[in-house]
Amino acid sequence: MFASLALTLLIPIFIVAAAIVWIAGIQLSNATDTIDWRFGFGEALGGLIFLAVATNLPEIAIIVSASLTHHIGIAIGNILGGIAIQTVVLVILDGFGLGQKAALTYQAASLQLVLEGILVICVLVISIMGAELPRAILVARLAPGDLLIVATWLIGLWLINKARQGLPWHEKGHAPDTLRPKQTRSQERIKKWSTMRVLLVFIFASLATLAAGVVLEESGSAIAANTGWSGVLFGSTILAAATALPEVSTGLAAVKIGDYTLAFSDIFGGNAFLPTLFLLATLLSGVSVLPYAQGTDIYLASLGALLTAIYIYGLIFRPKRQLFCLGIDSIVVLLVYIVGIIGLFTISGSK
Repeated sequence: MFASLALTLLIPIFIVAAAIVWIAGIQLSNATDTIDWRFGFGEALGGLIFLAVATNLPEIAIIVSASLTHHIGIAIGNILGGIAIQTVVLVILDGFGLGQKAALTYQAASLQLVLEGILVICVLVISIMGAELPRAILVARLAPGDLLIVATWLIGLWLINKARQGLPWHEKGHAPDTLRPKQTRSQERIKKWSTMRVLLVFIFASLATLAAGVVLEESGSAIAANTGWSGVLFGSTILAAATALPEVSTGLAAVKIGDYTLAFSDIFGGNAFLPTLFLLATLLSGVSVLPYAQGTDIYLASLGALLTAIYIYGLIFRPKRQLFCLGIDSIVVLLVYIVGIIGLFTISGSK
């Protein structure tokens, strides 16, 4: 439908979809914070499951569509291609969310976040290993790499939930020398709502994110075709940035109320969850999807793991010093990402 539209129509559609995703993201963040508080899930676990899955609904829809139509490359690109840039969203939250207040990793003092980051690296490493397995290894539409990713993710969730109860290092996910999350008027009003109303807001905001996110991706792909961008380069840069808008919106909303753990968990949680969708892609397509990964997919997965490792170091060392309103770790992440994208252009240009 979008492929037949002129560029003058595609750009406004793209912008409107982005605005809807942004507004829905704010509602998702507020609703998730209230759900965590009401059911006692904790900020890290709530961000790891509810917010992470909700903000990745557009990717889920695209993966389902691509798998059913056997566009395997699109499914793989959506799973592995966006993890690096979603990690860079933390740089945006650090600079625009906190400003000169302090580095984001200094404010988010929770060992649960370190465990979440390690989980991201684990599922990415398994994805890279699974890509080297023979395509013929498939039993009842199940591939060993996909199953191991899902099993690792579930074990990781269990360990992170266990960490909420028995780790002596952390202080309920807050730095000892920082203030607890504050409540905005909007948050205070939502806390008074009934549980059913909060859940309905979460569901409708999720559906809005899903619908607008799909429009965002489809119109973005049509814009790429009209402007002559290659699929890999556009998908890993402009389109990946557009589909990261839900994470930017929800993250800034979380940082605004001082819920830094939720902001981090949204990013790490979403990145850890995405590779589990290889199982869904394999079930729907009937082929083992991971072994079809291209060199650029493996490259971007490795870049995502490297960026995550840098933030893990930041969460442990908690650097307070800032340059240009950014923590030292965020500056390193941004520089490594820029160098990584230059490398991606080099790889794509040489083939």
